[in-house]
Amino acid sequence: MNYQAALRTDRMCKATTGLTVREFKEFVVDFTYYYNELVVRRKKNRERKIGGGRNSKIETIEEKLFYILWYMKTYPTFDVASFWVGFARSSACTWMHDLLPVLELTMKRKFVLPQRKISDPEEFLRLFPETAEVFVDGVERLKQRPKKKKAQNKAYSGKKKAHTRKSVIVSDKKRRVLVVTKQKSGRRHDNRLDYKDSVFENIPKEIPVYTDTAFTGEGKVHKNILLPRKKSKNRPLTFDEKETNKIISSYRVLVEHAIGGIKRYRCMSEKLRNHKPFIDDTFLLLSAGLWNYHLTST
Repeated sequence: MNYQAALRTDRMCKATTGLTVREFKEFVVDFTYYYNELVVRRKKNRERKIGGGRNSKIETIEEKLFYILWYMKTYPTFDVASFWVGFARSSACTWMHDLLPVLELTMKRKFVLPQRKISDPEEFLRLFPETAEVFVDGVERLKQRPKKKKAQNKAYSGKKKAHTRKSVIVSDKKRRVLVVTKQKSGRRHDNRLDYKDSVFENIPKEIPVYTDTAFTGEGKVHKNILLPRKKSKNRPLTFDEKETNKIISSYRVLVEHAIGGIKRYRCMSEKLRNHKPFIDDTFLLLSAGLWNYHLTST
């Protein structure tokens, strides 16, 4: 891979990996450590000595890191990936699945991965002591239509009029993603996803929460919740209520920026094509982690 051409300017590096040149080079150090650990674990099951067989098309650590970031950023089919890199389609698939765990371990070392679940308010304060306010919203992504009718009904989102996967994210005012729940079928309402993971229950009561009308019933769980007022058929909004909605929306837009940061990677913004179980959840977690890494590096 001619990755050096992409590292000449920040513009091209961000277009192909989502990171600047400096961020990419800093990431290589930790990525090398965990990739070497992966090689050591696989030595036990090798039938050949290391170095046996044909030479790989992506030999260096920089090429391996560039390949997995390029795959997530552009999300090509394996046919297209094999064409551009110059190896077999099966190799494009194998390298992607081999390098995703290494990328996840590297981001764990850098403390940029969001939490999957918060157990209680005390844990929230311990993990995010400087957080003064949080923003909660649902994130939804398209997937291919399942073949079986039962699976189709389970994945169908009436809001998007398509088959989707969704989860709930919590961010702070710096647009950093703090919590990402596991992805569930698109048929579920955002409020139901929250009930499963108790997102609002485990946020300390003294921290204000900005959210949208999808979580209207959460005011009973978290007393310090701020969400827009909805008009009804017989009761239109007053002028003051409309102005209050504008103010809340101007604050809540920060979580939309965080979602936009996640969806910079086309593995999250395009329709999911991979069929390996839970890989959609892995893409969400790693895309959020890369967004947090970008924020901490700027």
